[in-house]
Amino acid sequence: MSKSAEADLAALFSAAKAAQASAYAPYSRFKVGAAIRTAGGAVYSGCNVENAAYPQGACAEAAAIAAMALAGERRIADILVIGDGKDLCTPCGGCRQRIREFADASTRIHVAGPEGVRKTFTLEELLPHSFGPANLGRGTP
Repeated sequence: MSKSAEADLAALFSAAKAAQASAYAPYSRFKVGAAIRTAGGAVYSGCNVENAAYPQGACAEAAAIAAMALAGERRIADILVIGDGKDLCTPCGGCRQRIREFADASTRIHVAGPEGVRKTFTLEELLPHSFGPANLGRGTP
């Protein structure tokens, strides 16, 4: 990995870790943070926000994507998701589809724990044969 790529990944990790610290998870006590680097190099982060009406909560990845879209960005180059525990904290199925809307098969998804990146996947590995904008005659937004 080049020094530039290492610096980009370190910036994503820092942003996701800071977002994780702000997560609102009084029910599961499982705080998650996410950070996106766009094709233009901007970084947007988000955290999970739980709700007593469980299906009304929001995932960290969805929050980061919303922040990115609010800023007018439309292309995810990399995303890093951080959660505690010994198991990988990969995006849920719904978030994989949300990521797909703004990414392509080769977009990298970095999965981290408190110590750093544990594994990197491509979107194709996490969501093979996905349905996306091209299926509806549109390119990535």
